[in-house]
Amino acid sequence: MHSVSVCALILGAILVASLAGLLVAPALIERSLLRPYWLLPKRQYGTIVSSAFMHASLAHLAFNAITLWSFGFQLERAMGSARFAALYATGILVSDWGTWLKHRTDPAYACLGASGAILAVLFASIVYFPTQSLYLMLLPVPIPAPLFAVGYLGYTWYAARRMRGRVNHDAHFSGAITGLVFVALTDPEAWRRTIALLLG
Repeated sequence: MHSVSVCALILGAILVASLAGLLVAPALIERSLLRPYWLLPKRQYGTIVSSAFMHASLAHLAFNAITLWSFGFQLERAMGSARFAALYATGILVSDWGTWLKHRTDPAYACLGASGAILAVLFASIVYFPTQSLYLMLLPVPIPAPLFAVGYLGYTWYAARRMRGRVNHDAHFSGAITGLVFVALTDPEAWRRTIALLLG
């Protein structure tokens, strides 16, 4: 008898929670928002988790769900379900911590979405499968995973400091770094294989 995939459980929870909030009960989204300024004064600790399972739009949900579907299952098989669950949880906590650190003095700021944890999954997957290629929606050309990683980290670091808008670039950057560091700490051999492969 096969055990249930952790990735499948997470993906299912994201879809059910987000679709419920978007299509049935919009109040769920409002209650799930992570508000860094109010997190400690109002003890809104539950939003650390709830915000990572809700999304602001169907497009936002679709992008994250497709990314998790594309990379999560193969990564779970490579690293094991327990470590995959730990990676995902760490991605949530670290990306939320980065968001809190930057926006803790802004009473109006609020965010939600699974992007931080899913980027931890994506970047861990790049370490385990460095020869894979990634596709961007606006650029239908395969991009080698290591090149994508360098480019994405550079863009996100810049965007987090220069751009304004609703995209939480800090959570994206924190999540991506979390994926890389998590693999380095829990499976350094995977990093050694990848470095040896890249150096030829």
